[in-house]
Amino acid sequence: MEIQAPHLAALIERLFTAAGCQASEAETIARRLVQANLVGHDSHGVIRAPIYIRWLQQEMVRANQSPKVVLDSGPLGLLDGQLGFGQVMGEHAMRMAIEKAETCGVAVVGLRNSGHVGRVGDWPEMAAAAGLISFCLVNTTGLGMLTAPFGGIDRRLSANPFAAGIPTADGNPILLDISCSAVAEGKLKVALNKGVDVPDDCIIDHDGKPTNSPAVFYGDPPGAILSFGGHKGYGLGMVVELLAGALTGGGCTQPGRSRLEQGMLSIVVDPARFQPVDTFTAEVNRFVEWVKGSRTLTPDGEVLTPGEPERRTRQQRSAEGIPLDEKTWEQLSHSFQEWGVAVD
Repeated sequence: MEIQAPHLAALIERLFTAAGCQASEAETIARRLVQANLVGHDSHGVIRAPIYIRWLQQEMVRANQSPKVVLDSGPLGLLDGQLGFGQVMGEHAMRMAIEKAETCGVAVVGLRNSGHVGRVGDWPEMAAAAGLISFCLVNTTGLGMLTAPFGGIDRRLSANPFAAGIPTADGNPILLDISCSAVAEGKLKVALNKGVDVPDDCIIDHDGKPTNSPAVFYGDPPGAILSFGGHKGYGLGMVVELLAGALTGGGCTQPGRSRLEQGMLSIVVDPARFQPVDTFTAEVNRFVEWVKGSRTLTPDGEVLTPGEPERRTRQQRSAEGIPLDEKTWEQLSHSFQEWGVAVD
């Protein structure tokens, strides 16, 4: 089925309001989840809503929290998310980083003890809209322990997403949003709901044997996700884990923690402090055009830059509606019914 984004956002907003979130918080969560679907990151979209509601009921995440300021000194900042919803805490952290970068030229802002921050690309997108360069590194403790180390078969790391944004003159930033794992865990949820396999070299079963079945990954005992590119993704994942977890004080992935708590380290830079903005963006655009001008593997092929597929998907889905598989809609419908949300 396809559903228009405004209608879907209104349903999700009413769901979180009914579950106890204040109006502004419910709007933020709904807007961010639906935006993830709009750009094609269904793994971080409304499929998460029933999970978030369940966590709220189990006191694994808390409604209506304000971040605690742990550090606010020049270009440095550190917020404690108080286990509040990550879509809200992520906005607080990036707003702080943007304000500091505009004042100091650079900002390093940590966020710890936050609920799931959603699509990490949201935060560099915010910075790029302000004309700033940014890098965001995210780790997950407790329930986020999903990824096996290179050469191992046991879950030891989280998916450790990394996102970066570079502004351009036309307002369409270079936006890289990836996990250090071969596949984001949310994409396994999407595949499970659709009843489809995942590509080779993404997941292993409990004994370390390759599998394409998300059901095997979620089995008992469960499997693990592999790092992308073998030792390369594993090495980058270690760096992300330590900076987002150890440096922020939220902690790295470890056993015995039953809640999904995320840490994020954001580094934001004002390019105008290095050279005139027009000079910087002119070189960015020149390089982008040169890269995109490469010969293609096929006659009808095209070279796309990071962020371009998401922009095209957003345009298409804004016009045609957001596709939801039957299982995901069934899960959403159950939550709507449980909380008395009428589906128009």
